[in-house]
Amino acid sequence: MPTTRSFPRICIALGLADVRTLLDHARREAGAGESFLEFRLDFLDNPCAGACAIAEFLEQYPDCLVLATCRRHQNHGKFNGSIEQQFEILDLAVRHGAAAIDVEIETAEMAPIRLSQFHGRALVIVSYHNFEATPPMDTVVNRMLRTPADAYKIVTTARKPSDNVRVLSVAKGLPRHKMVVLAMGELGFPTRVLSPVFGGIFSYAAPLYAEGTAAGQVGAKYLRHLYRVEKLTKAAKIYGVIADPVRHSISPAVHNRAFQARRIDAVYLPYLVSPAQLRDFFSLAGKLPLAGFSVTLPHKQKILRYLDWVDPLARRIGAVNTVWRKAGKWRGANTDAAGVVEPLGRILRLAQSSVLIVGNGGAARGAACALSDAGAKISIVGRNADRIRALAKACNGEPLLREQLQGRYFDAIVHATPLGMFPNVHECFFNGSIPGDVIFDMVYNPLETELLKRARAENKKVVPGLDMFIEQAVRQFEIWTGETAPRPAMLKAACEALEQKTGVPTR
Repeated sequence: MPTTRSFPRICIALGLADVRTLLDHARREAGAGESFLEFRLDFLDNPCAGACAIAEFLEQYPDCLVLATCRRHQNHGKFNGSIEQQFEILDLAVRHGAAAIDVEIETAEMAPIRLSQFHGRALVIVSYHNFEATPPMDTVVNRMLRTPADAYKIVTTARKPSDNVRVLSVAKGLPRHKMVVLAMGELGFPTRVLSPVFGGIFSYAAPLYAEGTAAGQVGAKYLRHLYRVEKLTKAAKIYGVIADPVRHSISPAVHNRAFQARRIDAVYLPYLVSPAQLRDFFSLAGKLPLAGFSVTLPHKQKILRYLDWVDPLARRIGAVNTVWRKAGKWRGANTDAAGVVEPLGRILRLAQSSVLIVGNGGAARGAACALSDAGAKISIVGRNADRIRALAKACNGEPLLREQLQGRYFDAIVHATPLGMFPNVHECFFNGSIPGDVIFDMVYNPLETELLKRARAENKKVVPGLDMFIEQAVRQFEIWTGETAPRPAMLKAACEALEQKTGVPTR
C-alpha cells in the first residue's frame, strides 16, 4: 500500500457518467503526465463496472495511483445504494488495484467495523464535506479524529476570505495527522494552491476535457505551471490581488511568472473580496500571513483606513494599489502613478504639456496627481461634474464638461474610465475625432481598444493600457522583493494571459 508521502500533490477528479468515458478521460490524463486520479464511482451508471475497470486502466498505466470514491446521495454524492453496497463497491475497487479509498464521515461513523477491514489494504481517507459554509473547525476536527483513518479530508464552502485560513490552519495545526483541506467556491480558491504549503498531502484539480467535481476546481496545468503547487515550500511567501470581481485579473499570471523567472519561493493568488468583506480580508492577511498584495476595484480608496503607513503621493491621490508588510505594519503605495508617467514620458516632454484626463475615479485621480507633479497642464473631463471639479481642484487642473471640448486640442489624452473594456469592446468616450496627439488608454483588456483603433486610424501615437499595467506591476514586484523585475517575462506572461481570456492575439 502506498504511503501518503508517495502520493503526488495533485489529484485529478474524474466524475463521468459511463465507464468507457471515464477510462478515455483517465487515459488522456495519464498520457498528459498525471499519475494520481480519483475515480468517482458514484457518478457512474454502473459503479461496479467502474471499480473493475481500474484494473484495465492500471494494466496500461501501472505507475498511476487511483483513489476510489463512491459517495452516497445522502451525503451529496450520487450513489443511491445502501452502506453495505457502497463498501462492496469500494472493496471491489481495492481488489482491482485502487491505492486509496475515500469514505465520507457519515458512512464511517455508521459502519466502523466494515471500514476497519480496509486498513492495510489501501490508504483510507475519511472525509467531511460542508456545502453551505465553514463551521467551527475544532468541532469538525474532534469529530473526524474519533474515527481511525490513514488520512482525513475536510472540505468546506468559503463564505468570506478568512474562511480560507481557518481551513488551512487545520492541516498546519495537526502535523501528526495526514490531512487534505480545501474550501470550495471562488472565495476558497487560495486553499487549492496553499493546502500543500500548510501541510496538506494533496489538492484536487479538474480534468483536461471535462468539468470538475466541485465548485472552484481548476485544471492541473494552472496549479502546476501557473501556481507551481509542486515546487512551493512551507517557507514560500504569499502575495495576491484583492478585487471584486477578480476572475478577470491577469496579475497572477504576470507576478507568478516573475517569481519563477527570479527563482523566488513565492506565490501570487487571486482573492475575491467584496466591499463588505475588506475588514475580514485583513484577518486572512494577518494569519496566512500575506507578505504583500495588489489592490484594484473596488478597494483602492477604502483600503487606506486599514493601513499603518501610506506613501505621501498615494495619500494625496487618495488611492493605494500596492500593499506590503514591514516590521509588522501594513504599508501602502500607488504604483499606478508611475504606470502613467513613465510610458508618457518616453514619448513627450511632460513639463508644460497639455494633458486631458478622461474620468474622475481612482485611476483618473492617480494620473492627474502624477502628471501635475511632473509639470503637465491638466484638464479633466467626465460625466460627474461635481467629482470633476473636486479632482481638478485637488491637482490644480481645469474642469471641463464634455461639450466644452469643442475646439480644444491637447498634447496627450489619458483615458481612465472602463469604457471599451471587455466585454463591452465597442464603447468609446469620443464620438468624433479625438482631440489629442498622444492617446493613452488605461484599459488593457482588450489590448487594442476601440479608442486606440480610432486613434491609429487618425495617425496618432498610442500608448496601450498594457504599458501602464506592466510598469505598475514592475514597481510592485520591486517593492515586495527588493529585486529587479524581469520585465520581458512579465510582458510575455501578460500577453499570453490576455490571449487566453479573450481569444484575441496580442502580438
